[in-house]
Amino acid sequence: MAVNKLKELAFRNLKATDSEQLVTDGGGLFVRIRPVSKGGGVSFRFTYRFEGKQKWADLKAKNLPDARAERDAYKKLLKTGVDPNLEKKLEKERNRQQQLEEHEALTKLKARVTVNDLFTRWHDTDLLKRKDIKEIIRMFEKDVLPIMGSFFVEDIRKGHVTQVVDIMKQRDAVHTARNILKLMRQMFRFAVDRDIIEFDPTASLSVVRLTTAPTERERTLSEVEIRALARQLPDANLLKSTECAIWIALSTLCRIGELSKAQFSHIDFEAKTWKIPEENSKNGKAHTIYLSDFALAQFKLLKQIAKSDIWIFPNRDNSSHVCEKSITIQIRGRQTTALLSHRAKDSQALMLADGNWTPHDLRRTGATLMGKLYVRGVRIQGDVIEKCLNHTEENKVKRIYQRQGLEEEQTEAWQALGEKLNLLVNMDATNVVMLRQHS
Repeated sequence: MAVNKLKELAFRNLKATDSEQLVTDGGGLFVRIRPVSKGGGVSFRFTYRFEGKQKWADLKAKNLPDARAERDAYKKLLKTGVDPNLEKKLEKERNRQQQLEEHEALTKLKARVTVNDLFTRWHDTDLLKRKDIKEIIRMFEKDVLPIMGSFFVEDIRKGHVTQVVDIMKQRDAVHTARNILKLMRQMFRFAVDRDIIEFDPTASLSVVRLTTAPTERERTLSEVEIRALARQLPDANLLKSTECAIWIALSTLCRIGELSKAQFSHIDFEAKTWKIPEENSKNGKAHTIYLSDFALAQFKLLKQIAKSDIWIFPNRDNSSHVCEKSITIQIRGRQTTALLSHRAKDSQALMLADGNWTPHDLRRTGATLMGKLYVRGVRIQGDVIEKCLNHTEENKVKRIYQRQGLEEEQTEAWQALGEKLNLLVNMDATNVVMLRQHS
């Protein structure tokens, strides 16, 4: 046990001089008094021998009792074969490492983002130019975010993803579940690219096994069905504008989304053209449709019944265009069983012989019908029909070097299609969609 030599009074009476002083307290403990020129401060040092060498250790204590306790603790370390100076360095390094770990953990905690946050960032970064952005937002807000939105992204596992898909499958929305899964995969890959997470929780999930294989519709309406459609439309209790939309889609090969967003300013009634701007076109390419007399008659009728000076198919308050799904929903609602329909009276009004059909089937039907027609004794060629459909040429070389628009050929093709449709829908005397005298 150390022999304490300094009394408290003697310690308090220690004064700084012109030179440094070391006053022993016994047991290897010294009081260090700095010279007046260096401020005259008091500190404590401990001297000891380790592995045959005399060493000094500066103590942290600020007063004599604490210095003695610190000295005694160092002496216990020496008995266990530990160098106090080395232990001080190790303890300092441990403290520094602990601080770094705590800081890193705090940084990670602050950096953690929820799926809601991720969706917002993905939406604001990658989805802004997508034409279906509103539909994606609707799908996520309905099916994804209510289930996993509040979870941290790094905590998402395959089970959370499959839960979303399974719930959708239970309500028989398998194809929508397929689209949702593909979109979730895009979002989580976005998170991996931004170093928000290290692994994509959807990476090992098979879209086909979990949902369904992609299906490609081949439904086209036969000429008999087109005639039947003309007979059935007047009694289907559709909006007159929707009736016109059906004939326009069939005679122009347009997409329903493009038609839903059309404005009267896009129609030149004198030049008989409909210009679809690139922002309305699915492939982002502006497209000009040369209207047949049949198609032009539908636009003229729409002009007569218009409730908006801007929108051909306005929404309820005329502030914008109608929802892109509106026409499709009206048509689908008239091809179902009476028990399931909210409009039992009209539920089967548009059912045709070969089964249900959609507005997009009209585009395919028009293209198919066009391919059977002749202009000046020559069958309408596939490249002309592709131009009428506003398809992007898949062959890169052709896309670069073959930029001819085939405007004359397209005009003739659309006119031939219009005349064929006019003939079909007017074959029954009880139904007249458009009267036109042929020279």
